[in-house]
Amino acid sequence: MNIAIIPARGGSKRIPRKNIKDFGDRPMIAWSIDAARESKCFDRIIVSTDDAEIARVAEKYNAEVPFMRPSTLADDHTGTIPVIAHAIEWLQAQGETPDTVCCLYATAPFVTAEALQKGYRALCDHADADYAFAVTSYAFPIQRALRKTANGRVEMFQPEHFSTRSQDLEEAWHDAGQFYWGRAQAWQAGRTLFGQRSIPIPMPRHRVQDIDTPEDWQRAEWLMRVLDQEDSNS
Repeated sequence: MNIAIIPARGGSKRIPRKNIKDFGDRPMIAWSIDAARESKCFDRIIVSTDDAEIARVAEKYNAEVPFMRPSTLADDHTGTIPVIAHAIEWLQAQGETPDTVCCLYATAPFVTAEALQKGYRALCDHADADYAFAVTSYAFPIQRALRKTANGRVEMFQPEHFSTRSQDLEEAWHDAGQFYWGRAQAWQAGRTLFGQRSIPIPMPRHRVQDIDTPEDWQRAEWLMRVLDQEDSNS
């Protein structure tokens, strides 16, 4: 049994109501729901929320909201793993036994059905893995990153790489913030997402955008317009 869990609490502060704010032609959360449905990977698509309005929007776009998330799991400090573990425990209490559970973020308008399918296949193909999740590469070598000092100047994090050619530096990757396929027992055991038992699923940079600030939102809108234009011209 494969379950999609979309965490969507109501307390976003930097972009108020961002999970259901209109993005393009639909509420933000609807993009994730639609990708999950199109992937045909899931027996159930469940939204975990503490917010009645988010629940109504999720149900309108054909996701389930069979429970309301407790307030103790809906504050600014609650991590992803406890939220998914709570959903699994709720399902088990109803007599269901999910095998794999995909955490799909509500603010991932660039996630695709194909990427979700690829993540699922990767997890199935590696019996020793706990998770498979989306990553993308940094656009600039992290070994040559700078920090601002207390006196307003700069210094390198790794000054030994001042003269190293970019092509000679190891490529670095970061979490794309889209989806995390995982085995139910791994979520419940609280095993780390970023470790030796996780499989990275590379995404192109142009399909990855964090949406945490108004500037992020604007960049995402620009990117979506470009992608829509490319689709219409192809």
